[in-house]
Amino acid sequence: MISSMSQYVQLALMPLIGALIGWGTNLFAVKLIFRPLNPIKVPVFGIEIQGLIPKRRLDISKSIGEALEKEIISTEEIIENLASEKNKTEFMEYIKNLIAAKITAKLPAIIPTGLRNSIATHISSVIGQNGNDIFEEIKSNLVTKAKEELNLKEMVEEKINSFDLKELEDLIIQLANRELRQIEVLGGVMGFLVGIFQAGITYVLM
Repeated sequence: MISSMSQYVQLALMPLIGALIGWGTNLFAVKLIFRPLNPIKVPVFGIEIQGLIPKRRLDISKSIGEALEKEIISTEEIIENLASEKNKTEFMEYIKNLIAAKITAKLPAIIPTGLRNSIATHISSVIGQNGNDIFEEIKSNLVTKAKEELNLKEMVEEKINSFDLKELEDLIIQLANRELRQIEVLGGVMGFLVGIFQAGITYVLM
């Protein structure tokens, strides 16, 4: 009777042990993504152990930079979004008011106020009439300048590579914490199911 009870206890423990092994294995695998941060040499085997992300950081940052520039957003798209129809109207209105204010302030005081206002109004009117052409020229120059001096790919690469390895680990964990937890839990669930399967086979063979 005691022997039979012991066998049933062993069968019941199989799923629990399987869940623990599955969870622990996936937890260890997740840790290996980041750790060890610095290379550790194994003298006997002549190999070097380092976490996946620390080891491939340069390749990862390069891939992220290329993906951002080619697949997500480009310099031209940033300028286009900034130069939307709504922004264009607000921008030209700001330019007109700014120029009118500067003219009114800079013209000699000897010039009557009415005349100064008239000159400012006329110039603002000219800007308003040619606003679309002026804006498109400014936008074109901005795009050209941005292409020459704004390299999103290099900026992203430099930013990622500037992170301390621990900071990079914390950032990735913060962004993907839920998914990493799911991987760990999935390992426990799979181990539990395998344990049930093993227990079932053992029970049939008893």
